[in-house]
Amino acid sequence: MFEVEEWVGGLWHRAVTRYADDRYAEAAVTLTQMRKEVGVLYRALGGERAVRIDTAAERPVTLPRTLWQRVAGSHRRLALPYLNEEVLALPGEVALFPAPELNREVYRMLAATAALSPSVAGGLDWAQAACHRYVALCAAYPAMRSRYDALIKAYLPLRIPLQRLPSELQDRETRLRNALQHLEFAAMQASDMDGLQPPPFWLYPAQGEGTGPVRREAPAHETPPEDKPPAAAETDAGKKAQGEYVEDHDGDKGLLVFRLENLFSWSEYLKLDRTADDSPDEDAARIAEDLDHLSLSTQEFGGGQRIKLNLDLPSASEDDTPLGPGLYLPEWDYRCRRLLPDHCLLQPLLDHRAPPCAPPPQLRRAVKAVRARFEQMRPMRFWRRNQAEGEEIEMERWNEFCADRIAGGAFEQPMFKSFSGRLRDLDCLLLADLSMSTDAYVDNDRRVIDVISDALLLFSEALDAVGDRFALYGFSSCKRQHVRFHVIKNFAEPYTNAVRGRIVALRPGFYTRIGAAIRQSTTILRDQKASRRLLLILTDGKPNDLDLYEGRYGLEDTRQAVLEARRAGLIPFCITVDKEAGDYLPYLFGDKGYVLVNSIQRLPRELPKLYATLMESK
Repeated sequence: MFEVEEWVGGLWHRAVTRYADDRYAEAAVTLTQMRKEVGVLYRALGGERAVRIDTAAERPVTLPRTLWQRVAGSHRRLALPYLNEEVLALPGEVALFPAPELNREVYRMLAATAALSPSVAGGLDWAQAACHRYVALCAAYPAMRSRYDALIKAYLPLRIPLQRLPSELQDRETRLRNALQHLEFAAMQASDMDGLQPPPFWLYPAQGEGTGPVRREAPAHETPPEDKPPAAAETDAGKKAQGEYVEDHDGDKGLLVFRLENLFSWSEYLKLDRTADDSPDEDAARIAEDLDHLSLSTQEFGGGQRIKLNLDLPSASEDDTPLGPGLYLPEWDYRCRRLLPDHCLLQPLLDHRAPPCAPPPQLRRAVKAVRARFEQMRPMRFWRRNQAEGEEIEMERWNEFCADRIAGGAFEQPMFKSFSGRLRDLDCLLLADLSMSTDAYVDNDRRVIDVISDALLLFSEALDAVGDRFALYGFSSCKRQHVRFHVIKNFAEPYTNAVRGRIVALRPGFYTRIGAAIRQSTTILRDQKASRRLLLILTDGKPNDLDLYEGRYGLEDTRQAVLEARRAGLIPFCITVDKEAGDYLPYLFGDKGYVLVNSIQRLPRELPKLYATLMESK
């Protein structure tokens, strides 16, 4: 009996969903297909290079729905495009039109209007700004007017007819249609859009950044009593997360059982007192914005049951030795377009516990091969004989000259020798990312940090064999007041087993505040005497930290640090294993300023080869 009910229910669900679906699935175009074109168009028309193209999350909306749509429970959430300082968020799929080219045109229109200067829509609400953006776009690029008119001509018949709308919406729908057709005379305001279908080629406010066509549902729970924490309904009305107060779960049980029809779902439960947590989370608003549902316990726990979900710094006895009190460094704030002086505290560290060691057994064959290859590239020097001037006198020629002078037949002849040969005037500093992401496993028994350690060993053996001066440093961070800068080998120290021991003993750190590490590396490398100074940066991800150093802020600071290195006469070059690096590294280092190693396991073999290529080409 149950199988029959399930079968009938499945048929009903598929039938209702099919009748309620007004998309043209066969003509759908995805953001994945359009990402490259959208990115090129957005930046070619003047869009910010640091703004990333991403998929917009669905948000609740209030729309007029057909009977089938109400039965199916669909059309309650939409992915609305928006633009802010960090992201241009676009729908993951557009299947509005029966022609794929028109669906692609929606993406192009969104990219073109987003690329306009923010001053175009200054002082206007989001509905007025959406119309004004198209007015400015058609004024700047007259050819866009015909494309816009063609899009509107195809779009208006797809909207719900006026006679099928509630009477209170018909007048607003008429004004919206007139606004779409006659942009220069548009008089739509954000309040006029309540309950109407949002045009898919407009830009809307991001969630939590102002009012938009977002449904605000009444909470399902009762109003909390006065002794419960105050709700932030007034300030966070646009957030997508819903909240409710729940009774305390059974603290003796570590698992929760949730029954959905006949399926059981198990999840971990930790008894945390969020109402009594006294550690402020600077990123709490952004984290809460990403959640669909928040549950807050109404019971308070004792102080002994509190726990901080954060990374603790190691104790002094277990940590590396600090070298001095630390260095205060500036940081670039793109919002005010200036360097913030003394904003970061960088602490140089030296691992005093690492025992000296030879290359590990599994690397000895590779070390021998690398040294043999690079020794052949060592510049050879030799004596040039019979020179008119030089560092030393050739004694044989001198004796002949003295004998000829005594015999009365002396004449001047070249009798010096000079030490000559090609010298490669190059210093290299390698800066390795030691953030906690390197603690991930690449196979059953090896972590990313182990592969990085092998790569640094082979790199060091290669440079030692070729005779180039080099230095090795690592970095990680835990907010701006604790940027860890690990000294593995400086320029004055010879490459010995002590250095090899520090490389083998490398451990994962915390986060990736790369701008401060690049600035300190620039200072060190700038003081070297070589005519060519190469700054190699080895990383497995984009800049991030616990505080504001994430997204565009971190990217802009890193880019500024790279520009400072170039202005100091250095050659910055990035080596990464992050497969998404193509989205942001061209902005930081330029199209030819980085290389992607497709597999982390190949890094030890590829790093010396990359250096050999760079020292010949730079």
